[in-house]
Amino acid sequence: MVKVFLKHGRDESLRRFHPWVFSGAVAQVQGSPAEGDIVGVYSAEGQFLASGHWQVGSIAVRILSFDADPTAPGFWIDSISRALAVREAVKLSGTNCFRLVHGEGDGLPGLIIDWYDGVCVLQAHSVGMWRAKGQICEALKAVFGDSLKAVYDKSSGTAPFKAGLELVDGYLYRAPGFEAREAVVLENGRKFLVNWEEGQKTGFFLDQRDNRELVGKYAAGRRVLNLFCYTGGFSIYALTAGAALVDSVDSSARAMDLVARNIELNGCNSSYENYCEDAIDFLHKIPEGKYDLMIVDPPAFAKHRGALKNALRAYQRLNAAAIAKVAPGGLVFTFSCSQVVDKITFANTVFSAAAQTGRSVRILDRLCQGADHPVSIYHPEGEYLKGLLLYVE
Repeated sequence: MVKVFLKHGRDESLRRFHPWVFSGAVAQVQGSPAEGDIVGVYSAEGQFLASGHWQVGSIAVRILSFDADPTAPGFWIDSISRALAVREAVKLSGTNCFRLVHGEGDGLPGLIIDWYDGVCVLQAHSVGMWRAKGQICEALKAVFGDSLKAVYDKSSGTAPFKAGLELVDGYLYRAPGFEAREAVVLENGRKFLVNWEEGQKTGFFLDQRDNRELVGKYAAGRRVLNLFCYTGGFSIYALTAGAALVDSVDSSARAMDLVARNIELNGCNSSYENYCEDAIDFLHKIPEGKYDLMIVDPPAFAKHRGALKNALRAYQRLNAAAIAKVAPGGLVFTFSCSQVVDKITFANTVFSAAAQTGRSVRILDRLCQGADHPVSIYHPEGEYLKGLLLYVE
């Protein structure tokens, strides 16, 4: 195994179990690792610290283990079994879809696996995980046995494109006779159509499960606007909770088709309209007070630190418009899924937006990703989803 030696004094983060080694901390590499190879990481004094995937970029090593050998038989089975145990501890009820592996939160940096009623959708965010996908698939088969219907690799949009990999999405495994490319799944008793081949991310935004349920708690009798609705998750919860009306807005025609199908699946009887329009333009043109509950859940405005400044301006403009337009006594659920925007920065941005409107605004709740998207206590950067529930006078 290739040995990576750190500079003097640069081993403290690893001793605190942070899962990344930055390139600036590396003093010497004994060997010539290819991107994705498993390497050992050592202190300047030669003490073994951890092992993980070598990669090109600012993060030089993504740590897989601080003690076990990632090349040993059974490593992937043990890792996935531990991740499954966390989901079993959460005791999700009325739900057959969840995140099975959440990268650093499960000790497997660079790997995402979502479970949709027996179909595992895998996304590799590193070359090491992409190269290990065959072993990961075999481990999934060993852990789940006959309950595993398929393993679909959807890494073409997540693995490093400069690494020269043949990034073509496709099935790593299909049980005999299984030919489906989409399925109806249950979440807290609601039905959603998931297309893992063509949908965004792995097919559904599982991280908002708890927040969708919270919207349902507040939606009865209210006039709801769901901006950036995608497949209409928040809309379905509001409709099934007895909202007076629900308007869903997204610029994607395919997403709006899924909203309509999901509404039909759930037999919703409340008044609703679906608008295939730019969400920000729609928000700006509506009259003040038309809605008394708004969901503002945009895509990541900043995917890297270089885009942070512009992203914060966009979040401020969007939230100022929502706060200005919501009816007196209304609620605004506002979110950011940009990992480079921490929860304090996001809260300060929403504060600036509220101040711009001059309205009285209270924070009723602080929101985050669901428990099946765990955050390692040693890797706080994993808390990427943050949100606020606002009461606006």
